[in-house]
Amino acid sequence: MHISVLLHEAVDALEIKPDGIYVDGTFGYGGHSRLILERLGKDGRLIAFDRDLSAVTEGRTVEDACFHIVHSRFSRIQQELQKLGVSRVDGVLLDLGVSSPQLEEASRGFSFRLNGPLDMRMDTSQGQTATEWIASVSEDHLKEVIKNYGEERFAKQIARAVVATRSRQPIVTTLQLAEIVATAVRSRKQNHNPATRTFQAIRIYLNQELDELSLSLPQCVELLNPRGRLVIISFHSLEDRLVKRFMRAVANPDMLPRRLPIRNKEMRCLSSHKLRLVGKAVRPRENEVAVNPRARSAVMRVAERVEPGGF
Repeated sequence: MHISVLLHEAVDALEIKPDGIYVDGTFGYGGHSRLILERLGKDGRLIAFDRDLSAVTEGRTVEDACFHIVHSRFSRIQQELQKLGVSRVDGVLLDLGVSSPQLEEASRGFSFRLNGPLDMRMDTSQGQTATEWIASVSEDHLKEVIKNYGEERFAKQIARAVVATRSRQPIVTTLQLAEIVATAVRSRKQNHNPATRTFQAIRIYLNQELDELSLSLPQCVELLNPRGRLVIISFHSLEDRLVKRFMRAVANPDMLPRRLPIRNKEMRCLSSHKLRLVGKAVRPRENEVAVNPRARSAVMRVAERVEPGGF
């Protein structure tokens, strides 16, 4: 069963208006969406996105006239909303984590604990599988992916071991790859599987997760009505760093020269900022982590669209 991380905190942060229009950019198994729907009135609207076909199938079981789900990556959020006649929304939520069903279903290939085909695609209807990619990637490129997306200090050794193994036999299962990584990683913290960072890196790269996030963030800001909220939950430092830097950059007005001889009114007009940061980063409480250990790395950041020309 999938347990939505920071469920009430995230939906509370959206400040739901009963007649508002909201987007859940990552439906998953619908925990956040269902709580949003509970708070919407009959004139409200929730549009959910997911690139995972199994999540879309789950979404289509939601019987609520206010709800609609789209099979799409969230980097196409503006295009898909335009098709539905939506140009502005009152809030966007992005929960960037991998869902429990994705991790626990061996056939998806996300887990280094369960033996299954080495797939790792979020959208199984298109794209290259991890098996196909590993079969042809150069050692240098593999090393860079593992280093940059997994922040793995043994990336060179892992890449070398993978290339050496594939010269003898195809690498086609999750446990096969996990065992190769384990032989190449000399040390790791207790209770921390040595393949964790490598699996994360390959998954992020294959699904273009950071590129997707980078493409979607400016679209989310442009879609928001004044005082609309952008709520993002990330699960590793690469995502959180990207979100934090983006929000800060858009929230801070252009740095104008000191003692510039113009009035405050004109300064507000010259300012290009469109967001204000709301509170500090939020992390799960101890009781949530105790129930759902996968929540331990979650970080939620919230920003609000400012009034035109306002602060």
